[in-house]
Amino acid sequence: MCDTLCTLGPAGTVFAKSSDRPIGEAQVVEVHDRRPAGGTLHTQYLALPDAGAAQVLGSRPTWLWGFEHGVNEHRVAIGNERVWTDDDPTSAPDGLIGMDLVRLALERGRTATEAVDVLTDLLERHGQGGIADATTGEPYWSSFLVADATDAWVVDTSGTAWAAEPVPPGGSRSISNRLSVGAGWTRAGGGLAPGTSFTAAHLPADVPTGFADVRAAVTAAAAAERRTGAGLRAALRDHGAAGTATGAPATAGGRAMAVDPLPDRRADLDGTGVTVCMHVRGFQATAASMIVELDRDPDAPVVASCALGAPCVGVFVPVFLDAGGPTSLADPATWQAVDGLRRAVERATDDGGAATGHELQLAVRAVLDPIEDELTDAAAAARTSDLAARRAVRHLADARLPAALAAASALVTAWR
Repeated sequence: MCDTLCTLGPAGTVFAKSSDRPIGEAQVVEVHDRRPAGGTLHTQYLALPDAGAAQVLGSRPTWLWGFEHGVNEHRVAIGNERVWTDDDPTSAPDGLIGMDLVRLALERGRTATEAVDVLTDLLERHGQGGIADATTGEPYWSSFLVADATDAWVVDTSGTAWAAEPVPPGGSRSISNRLSVGAGWTRAGGGLAPGTSFTAAHLPADVPTGFADVRAAVTAAAAAERRTGAGLRAALRDHGAAGTATGAPATAGGRAMAVDPLPDRRADLDGTGVTVCMHVRGFQATAASMIVELDRDPDAPVVASCALGAPCVGVFVPVFLDAGGPTSLADPATWQAVDGLRRAVERATDDGGAATGHELQLAVRAVLDPIEDELTDAAAAARTSDLAARRAVRHLADARLPAALAAASALVTAWR
């Protein structure tokens, strides 16, 4: 499960994604430098001729080559989502999985439109196929949101069939684990007749979409409200509590985040626990998130706010692409530390009730919010400074993040 959104504006595009993955599956955030063309590139299951690569930032499960979401030096951002269609992915031979396609399109695409070209060309030539969920051993098809500073596309797929629909100028869009491209597509492959809805053609009647629709309502509202920064962090931390349907608001001054209580274990039985910041016990949880503002100013540095683990108990760390990624985000131990906080808050919620779990969650945020604020402020200052200042933000993250997570971990241990 995942949720992705974007908003196109006069100064640029805001893009955000939450990646929900199986319980216990760690992710890392990495920055990869440019790579020259030549030789062989090994994706998850296929070896391809290496066309070279732009500098990219991406978040990936540690066992996968590809990215759940990422951004490149050309201000192209992409995220993918699992979708269910009338084509059976279990019968497909090994090919490219959705995360491969995200990374390859980021490595090769200089605009959103060019990234769609790369993605769909690779899809048609190599197909989708191969295990993408190590816990269940399942393959699956993907939907993609592809954006740059001026344009954005939604690409739905089913096997090698696909359709791409542009986001209108000044518009917004969100996707959440279901087909959403209707008859408004302008490009397609796989024999789709003009004027035909891709969703109507490929969505089985017996596939429930309610859980995805609930989450999509939250992210669609956040995108339509043209949120940035603190507002988007709140939306990605949303647990669907009454009165906070579009994400908990920022506290005074737009600073530290107020978070709503976790859904309890019983909510998992009827699906109400399937929220943007996901906590479905024993199944899936949010494993990583990213927010990036794709600036139209070609001289503005590319910076993404990246969180590992469940964002309600994590820290959004600003990462400047040209300064390299913090080593702490590339260390699986950081993800494990945040995941320990998630498990502690879930346990407090399940054993003591929502109020008890929320009390612990707010105590964790009291430790982590000052670090998130400090890093956010440092990044804001560095955006208009030089490379040395942007590298200083990276060093600050490596100095502050592990210590803050250790302090939060000590707090939850004492709480027991």
